Amino acid sequence: MGTLRLLSIFHLLWAAMVFCQHEDYDFDDEYDQPDDHQPYYFNPNTQAAVPHFPFPVECARECFCPPAFPLSMYCDHRKLKTIPNIPGHVQQLYLQNNDIEAVPARPFTNATFLREINLSHNKIKWHMIDQGVFAKLSNLVQLHLQHNELEAFPLPLPSSLERLLLGFNKISQLPGNALEGLPNITMLDLCNNLLDDSVLKGKPFSNLKNLMQLNLCNNKLQTMPPDLPSSLMYLSLENNSISYIPENYFNRLPKIIALRMSHNNLQNIPRNTFNLPNLLELNLGHNKLKQVFYIPSSLQHLYIEDNDIENINVTLMCPSIQPMNNQLTYIRVDKNKLTVPISSYAFFCFPHIRTIYYGEQKVNKSTQLRTSVFRRFLTPEEYEEAEDDRETHDHETEEDQEAEDNYFHPYF
Repeated sequence: MGTLRLLSIFHLLWAAMVFCQHEDYDFDDEYDQPDDHQPYYFNPNTQAAVPHFPFPVECARECFCPPAFPLSMYCDHRKLKTIPNIPGHVQQLYLQNNDIEAVPARPFTNATFLREINLSHNKIKWHMIDQGVFAKLSNLVQLHLQHNELEAFPLPLPSSLERLLLGFNKISQLPGNALEGLPNITMLDLCNNLLDDSVLKGKPFSNLKNLMQLNLCNNKLQTMPPDLPSSLMYLSLENNSISYIPENYFNRLPKIIALRMSHNNLQNIPRNTFNLPNLLELNLGHNKLKQVFYIPSSLQHLYIEDNDIENINVTLMCPSIQPMNNQLTYIRVDKNKLTVPISSYAFFCFPHIRTIYYGEQKVNKSTQLRTSVFRRFLTPEEYEEAEDDRETHDHETEEDQEAEDNYFHPYF
């Protein structure tokens, strides 16, 4: 009887270890490259059942299967040219940073419980992916294929998919049915491809009712993508050639939290374009703007560096006097054409401002602003330290600004 009791206790402890492994271990910190570091979301309604398998756990000889995390198989950074056979119990498969060129169906024959596959940083071409190899994985939630050589969208895909990363490829076409049958997609990364406006005429994103993050940076877009779903919260459009934002464009996107449109050709912003109740970060740096625009009360970080702004009209930014509702804390305005600091009225309109980064302006040295950084709300200790190091503050480096820019990760 005592032996049976011990065996029961051992079985319960082992099951608890398997069930809790996702919370106890951060896969990103140890195995992913910096540009792959993504927040990880699971849909609790699509959790796959933990399969029954013998102990010790089976593992491909080319890979590593930590005993403490028996549902994961690590085959990354091993100069592999082919995908090894995947045991049936594996749920997380890591194959990034290898020399893999093809994705055949055979290694996935028994991998019916796979929830995450990372094939980033390989040499995979679209025509070397076996037809339907991913679609058969009915529990797949996350698929990494960034930094490969894909020329087209890897169709078909399973309806269970929530996060699809296809950045840093050569994708130039997006078939009208490419995203059909993907009702659970919350994050889609298509940055650093060859997409242009013709690809978006079919409104490929309009039916993605659960899409929260869309990355289209570093493509060939000249206009704003049409008919984005109202569920969208994070939109990345940096490094395109977009020259204008249609009036009322964001009326259908009330949930937007972060909008990034730096390195485009924007010249004028309609007054109430960004009248968004949840907007926290707005990056319009490196455009051709000549004046500022309305700032929603929710906004915390504003980037308008490297434009052609000669004067900051605070009244345009803050037309109504409700200062305590305005949450703006940081403004970056370097590399414009300012000859005088922002009016002190800004500190009444935006009482939470902590930093205004003036940096260097695109004007003659004789009219250069006296200070490159304005900081406020310092504690006595912070003030004393700032006085001792005033010269450092007055010559803040671009590296310091990179740190500010990364307040939000480039991939959110």
